[in-house]
Amino acid sequence: MKPRLLTLGALLCAAFALSACGEKPQQLGGGIKSDQPAHQGVGQSPYAQPGWQAGDANGWTQQLRARAQYGQNEYSRASQP
Repeated sequence: MKPRLLTLGALLCAAFALSACGEKPQQLGGGIKSDQPAHQGVGQSPYAQPGWQAGDANGWTQQLRARAQYGQNEYSRASQP
C-alpha cells in the first residue's frame, strides 16, 4: 500500500510542477510600434502638449528636458511651497 501511495504522490507532484510549462504568452496584439521614432506621435491625441506638432523632434526633446527638470527633479521640487 505504501509504494502505491508514494507513486501516486510523486505523480501528483510532477503534474503540479509541469503545469506551469503550458502557460501561453500574455501579450496584446498591438504592441509598441518601434518602426517610427517617438517624436512622430500617434496623430490626434488629447494627451499631447498643446502647441506640439507630430514630427517636431526639437520640440520633443525640449519637452522631455523640461519634464525631467521640473516634474521629476526632487531637488527643484523640494524648494517649492
